[in-house]
Formats: sequence, structure tokens, C-alpha cells
Amino acid sequence: MNKLNYMGIGPKIGGILLPWLGLVIFLTLRYESSFNYIKNGNKILFFFGIALLGIGSIMYLITGSKLLKGLKKTKLMTSGTYYLCCNPLYASIILLIIPGLSLLMNSWLILSASIIGFLLFKLFIKSEYAEMEKFFGNDYRKYRAETPEFFPFPIKKWFSSL
Repeated sequence: MNKLNYMGIGPKIGGILLPWLGLVIFLTLRYESSFNYIKNGNKILFFFGIALLGIGSIMYLITGSKLLKGLKKTKLMTSGTYYLCCNPLYASIILLIIPGLSLLMNSWLILSASIIGFLLFKLFIKSEYAEMEKFFGNDYRKYRAETPEFFPFPIKKWFSSL
């Protein structure tokens, strides 16, 4: 194994999460009023949903670009979005993009995909960590110890730099 796995656990999560997301979007469109946060919609929810989708998409694209550069060089990425958390690609989808879609479509049912996505992430991520430790050893262990796993709030780093 000379190169890191480009896909990580993404296909495992996506293989379960995407069909679920498709189903809940279908149910939301079919039985719209059954899953609304607010009856007849709300402009604030809509615009907040657009904002979350926008921020999540930008974070996803920045992270994906940085990830591809790191994979090509087999280099541990610890800056940019990887400074915020160890798994910013998964976090951008589960914490920003799916909730943004949920607000945009005014459907609490769509938000269930974030919960399922997080549970799948926790279930599968250990294999990705093991691969990273094989490639990067102590540097990766140190990075993981200092950086939040999923939620992008590196409080330890912020306070240690004071």
C-alpha cells in the first residue's frame, strides 16, 4: 500500500445515506405538509438554508481540493479546513449541506439524513484512522489529539495559542 485510498469511507456512507436522502426528499415532495417545520414555509428558513448550503458547498470544495493535493503528494493535511476538524469533508455534508437542504425544503424529515450520516461516520471512520496512522504515524496521532474529530471548533488549539 504505497498510496492513500482516495475514497476513504465515503462510498460506505454514501451507499446508505444517498438512498435514504433520496427517499426522504421524495416523501417531503409527495407529502409536503406532513414534514414542515413551519406551515406554508418561511423566508427566514429558506434564506438560512441557502446560506448553510452555500457555506457547506464552499467548505466541501475547498476541502476536496486540499485533500486531492495531499493525496497526490501523500502529505498529511493539517491546515485550512483541516485545522478546524479532522474530517471537514464529512462535516461539511452532515453539518451544513444536509441541514441547509432541510431548511430550504422546510422539512424536518430531511434532517434525519444528518443523524444517519453522523452515525454511519462514527461506525466506519476507524478504518480510515488506521490507514492514516500507517502512513503518517506519530504526526497523525499528534494531529488527532489536538484537533476535533468532527465538529469544527478547535477550542484546544484556540486556547493553547493564547
